Amino acid sequence: MPDTFATHVLDVATGTRETVVDLTDDCAAFLTAVAPGRSGLLNVFVPHATAGVAVLETGSGSDDDLLAALHQLLPSDDRWQHRHGTPGHGRDHVLPALVAPHATLPVVSGRLALGTWQSVCLVDTNIDNVNRQVRLSFLGGGGEA
Repeated sequence: MPDTFATHVLDVATGTRETVVDLTDDCAAFLTAVAPGRSGLLNVFVPHATAGVAVLETGSGSDDDLLAALHQLLPSDDRWQHRHGTPGHGRDHVLPALVAPHATLPVVSGRLALGTWQSVCLVDTNIDNVNRQVRLSFLGGGGEA
């Protein structure tokens, strides 16, 4: 019987701008390597206090809309008590309360069971950290149940 658990860390360069990075292809490649034909769960986790994981449509403006909405909800000004780093950086530490640092997704027969327009994305509003890690973990068994 194949291993029931596998994990891998992605290194993602997010740069010095707020960004939404599509990780869907990276997730698919990981599953191809560790879970061909198997079903289970993929956990996507960002071990950072200022980033999150979202499942949303990309490429049609939704990623920019998400960043704009976060800017309205969490303005980058001097209202935040957490004050190290770039002015307004305290908002980045509140982000994971709104965009969780993890997502658990179904895997069926070795493939993510996402909706037609859904993508798995890293959301990073912290312009002080230009590199991020994302841990992908597969937990599963045999083929489709």
